[in-house]
Amino acid sequence: MVKCHGRFVWYELMTSDTEAAKTFYSAVVGWDTKEASIPGFAYTQFTSGGASIGGLVGLPEEARKMGVRPSWIGYVGVTDIDAAANRVRQRGGGIHVPPRDLPNTSRFAVVADPQRAMLALLSGPLSGDSRGEQDALGHVGWHELLAADWEKVWDFYGDLFGWQKARVDNSAMGTYQSFSVDGRTIGGMFTKPPTAPVPYWLYYFNTGDIDAATKQVRVGGGQILNGPIQVPGGNWVTQCTDPQGSIFALMGKRSGNRLAKREYNTITVLKTTQ
Repeated sequence: MVKCHGRFVWYELMTSDTEAAKTFYSAVVGWDTKEASIPGFAYTQFTSGGASIGGLVGLPEEARKMGVRPSWIGYVGVTDIDAAANRVRQRGGGIHVPPRDLPNTSRFAVVADPQRAMLALLSGPLSGDSRGEQDALGHVGWHELLAADWEKVWDFYGDLFGWQKARVDNSAMGTYQSFSVDGRTIGGMFTKPPTAPVPYWLYYFNTGDIDAATKQVRVGGGQILNGPIQVPGGNWVTQCTDPQGSIFALMGKRSGNRLAKREYNTITVLKTTQ
């Protein structure tokens, strides 16, 4: 059995315009789509090279009226989802969707850490091993938490998922703490700047040409928040929003020297060499 506890195993976009999202992410990241709806519930999968990357679902009208905005959410694999949900409560987190079954015998829950950053838990057949896919084009290459106070929330994640502290980077913006699972560095966390209104998780999609992908964001009606900027390890990153307002990021190499190299001054630090 593949060990998946503590690994990000699935990603899902809830948005106000699913058809527009299909077109946008196909142009920017190169994803294909596959219909995966069941009676009474429309669902689409994003795929890359035949591998499923994540899901796409419409934002319910009642959620829109409550002020819920389009966003990406990551699913972390856990061995026992009921025990994990109980641990979230004990550690001061919140439960937005209690553990429930999926038609394919998986179980999931939507939770929040003690500082309200949301993510989901998943157990069952969908919780596959992403060890060999983190560097593949179209896959998620980095997971980043913009926390209210990363030092105070660290123990929550370490206890829940068994994450270990990895590389530490310090800059004028503060401390950036990378984390690993089973010896593989998969992401980082830092204390968010005041301009970020709430804590949240940010997911970086691998692209073969950061300049071309960044251009497609603009062409498709999205916005560039930051970048392209070079980060430790040689990769370049761009932080963006799609046309419906969901925040995401891109990571990859440059195909040429079309833009002058900028001094590293981003609020994030990525450990992109494992």
